Amino acid sequence: MNNTKKRPLRLALTKGRLEKDTVALLEKIGYDCKALHEKGRKLILPVGDSIEAVLAKAADVITYVENGVCDMGVVGKDTIMEAGGKFFEVADLGFGRCRFALAGKKGGDFYQGYNVKTIATKYPNVARAFFEKKGMDVDIVKIEGSVELAPLLNLSDAIVDIVETGGTLKENGLEVYEEISPLSARLIVNRVSIKLRQHEIEALVKSIEANL
Repeated sequence: MNNTKKRPLRLALTKGRLEKDTVALLEKIGYDCKALHEKGRKLILPVGDSIEAVLAKAADVITYVENGVCDMGVVGKDTIMEAGGKFFEVADLGFGRCRFALAGKKGGDFYQGYNVKTIATKYPNVARAFFEKKGMDVDIVKIEGSVELAPLLNLSDAIVDIVETGGTLKENGLEVYEEISPLSARLIVNRVSIKLRQHEIEALVKSIEANL
């Protein structure tokens, strides 16, 4: 149950770069983030008197918000697109910008021919949805590590992956064939919390948007 009245707003943060950018944003708004700077191994920390930060992996941020143990969360659009979930996406925070792209060997003719293509990716749901929209049948191979290896080893015809600068692709003789979707950090809210704590959440969202 969403018993949220007796505690501070609970905000799940994706650990790492998005965490640092979110802390900087909260400090810009005026929140005391000293505990987050000196967190040690702690995973639940106060942000001023009205917010409690929960540090988690990206996919878990969605799980905690969806199930109501956290009221809000900061997570990349890539995780949202891959994992889905029942929550409200209320703001584009603007940092963590990158993009999903289809990429492969430089000079490749990916869209030529009628054979079923093999796609290597860490994001099978994103890849499947992309090719379904094109009406293309593809075989998808899930890769956990450096997905750029797959076309180099002839395991796949192309990859679907996150691209920031394109430097890794270039250094490995790969190139972007097509951009799929822009990505950035998003603020998500639990569907029950937004009703029970509407004024608090709306006030925080307005403060965030005013300081982006």
